[in-house]
Amino acid sequence: MSIEVALPALSPTMESGTLAKWLISPGDTIAVGDLLAEIETDKATMEFEATEGGVVAALKVTAGTEDIPVGTVIAILAEDGEAMPLLGDDQAEAHAAATADESATADQAPPPPLSAAMIIEAPRTAAAAPVDPDADTTPLAGKLAAAKGMDLNAMRGSGPDGRILWQDIVANHTSQDKSSAPAKVVAGDQANGPVSDVPHDAEPLNGMRKTIAHRLSESKQTVPHFYLSVTCRIDALINLRQRLNEELVPDGIKLSVNDMLIRAMAGALQRVPNANIGFGGDTLYRYHRVDIAMAVAVEGGLVTPVIRDAGAKSLAAIAAEARDLAERAREGRLMPDDYQGGTASISNLGMYGIDAMGPIINPPQGLILGVGSSREGPWSQDGAIVSAQLLTATASFDHRAIDGSTGADFLAEFRRLTEQPMLMLA
Repeated sequence: MSIEVALPALSPTMESGTLAKWLISPGDTIAVGDLLAEIETDKATMEFEATEGGVVAALKVTAGTEDIPVGTVIAILAEDGEAMPLLGDDQAEAHAAATADESATADQAPPPPLSAAMIIEAPRTAAAAPVDPDADTTPLAGKLAAAKGMDLNAMRGSGPDGRILWQDIVANHTSQDKSSAPAKVVAGDQANGPVSDVPHDAEPLNGMRKTIAHRLSESKQTVPHFYLSVTCRIDALINLRQRLNEELVPDGIKLSVNDMLIRAMAGALQRVPNANIGFGGDTLYRYHRVDIAMAVAVEGGLVTPVIRDAGAKSLAAIAAEARDLAERAREGRLMPDDYQGGTASISNLGMYGIDAMGPIINPPQGLILGVGSSREGPWSQDGAIVSAQLLTATASFDHRAIDGSTGADFLAEFRRLTEQPMLMLA
């Protein structure tokens, strides 16, 4: 009995994916846990493992195919000893009859094994065209062309004297499919064409950028954002970081300012639990643990790997985990568990010299904290103006779930922890 292998949802937001690369071929015997393919999702490129064993009977989707809906059958497995209809029942006989004919073609290298990944099956309801008896073609090529309704008289093959081989049918049919496929247009984008008289390149959106565009547009349109900002003096935080890094050299751990800000944010959410909340329509989700999603810029977009239970972790543990997640994110090696969830997010553009930012909420989270760069500026202390290292943080809140006073309490605690960083070690 054949087994259908469907494209799985590898992340909560995944609606479609790109089949980047097949790791198997028709005829291969696979076991549970064997790698089948590399799938590009909205977050990363991940390897897809087999959940059942068998023999690869057919690859239904070619490598490089984009926007494959979740649930689409991408491969067929057969049990050991079961017939493998690589060409479909109506093509098996023609394949057998044509194999000797094509392989014996003069001065031609033997054709590569015929695989279902190369053969694009015609719909079962399509009417087959009659085979042109005068066409210079191999029997298999003629059979495939008839099944797909292709005109052989308009083709010149790659065989001797232009003879049409089955590879020519596949290549011709694939190019026709790509040229005739209707473009997917997002509602409202029809008017967003290029300026007609300005030279430009048109670059299709990859899966990650499409998801970012969709989710952030939806967030700004449906979530009532409000923004609060605080400016913190971080001289004490910078000094503590330097002292701790000196002590942590033997352990190979180096704290960043962002690691300490993640810890301060987690501590603030623990102290103001009404800010550690999510909106679910007619339900509010009050979380008992603080999971911080941190924005990491990657090629083609950004991802938000999650530091679980950040409020219960030491600065050293947060630093080690944040570094590992960021490295794997940039290499495209994150697993779904690495970026699913998160009760709140942080986005730090300080390394780009940005003074302040107002980030967009990632629903169903109730807040995201945007952090700018540290800078030297004037600060009032004991009635005198002194020079200090300052940092501005802006939080975006979902007003459906979080009130202004709650947001103010959260930022007050965040400022207290950054200005008195020894509290993070308590």
